[in-house]
Amino acid sequence: MKLRADRVALNPIQWVNLKADPSDPDSEDLWLFADPAFRADYPGVLSQVRDAGFAAVMMEVLDTQTLQSYERMVEDTGLVLAPGYASIALPEDHGTLLAPGSAEEVRWYDGIRRKAEESNYFGLDTVFLAPAMSWAPGTRRTLERTAVGADFDAARLDRVIDVLGTAAEVLAAEGVRAGLHNHVGTWIETEDEIERALAAIPASLLGASFDIGHLAWAGIDPVRMLERHADRLVDIHVKDLDLTVAAASRAEPAPTARSSTAVSSASRDSATWISTRCSRRFRTDGTAGS
Repeated sequence: MKLRADRVALNPIQWVNLKADPSDPDSEDLWLFADPAFRADYPGVLSQVRDAGFAAVMMEVLDTQTLQSYERMVEDTGLVLAPGYASIALPEDHGTLLAPGSAEEVRWYDGIRRKAEESNYFGLDTVFLAPAMSWAPGTRRTLERTAVGADFDAARLDRVIDVLGTAAEVLAAEGVRAGLHNHVGTWIETEDEIERALAAIPASLLGASFDIGHLAWAGIDPVRMLERHADRLVDIHVKDLDLTVAAASRAEPAPTARSSTAVSSASRDSATWISTRCSRRFRTDGTAGS
């Protein structure tokens, strides 16, 4: 694996995913990317990414921005963009059944088309693709027992794989290669679930863009996974994960929101990005959060 500094990008999630009360791990989780007010803070966050020594940042266009306004904002900081992150929800998790070929089913993938548009606009030809997390009442995998494959259901996994496959097709049609992104708290969490998805969807359509920290968090050997799927790797996420905390969370499973991790971006070779994240959270003014 050949790492190049110009292929390492930061995912600025530590400025975005905060606790309402940093001193209380059980307080409400905030996701500032969804808050229209964050747009005013975004340039400052990107400046802090640059000042921390990173030359690139993961692409994340706000819903309240046009491609052009985001482009100007990034150019002002002098940063380069790295591949973005796309997620697709299982309709059933939202109490929705979509008839095959219906207008509703087609529009279910509008967010994926938007991510393809963003990627193409900024000259990026790969993207991380993950199933969306479900926070619906009774979803034990996120609300009670994360990282241990809670409530596994083979039929549901087949549906998740179908949805991911369709999303990968949408991206491929626009010239963007998707890499499967594992994530604790989603329906692609355990080694078996990852392997089933990769076996079911052709490598020509879906590569592997593993989250190294989430592999380890779920008790999976990251080195073995990287070696096993070396010919399928697209991009990867890395984290400063505390393995002791991860092991304890599997021994006594807890809700996803009670665990905190960190990510970073880098590359396997000249064509591959690695995305990194830091577990320490920061407020938009640069002061430490939690």
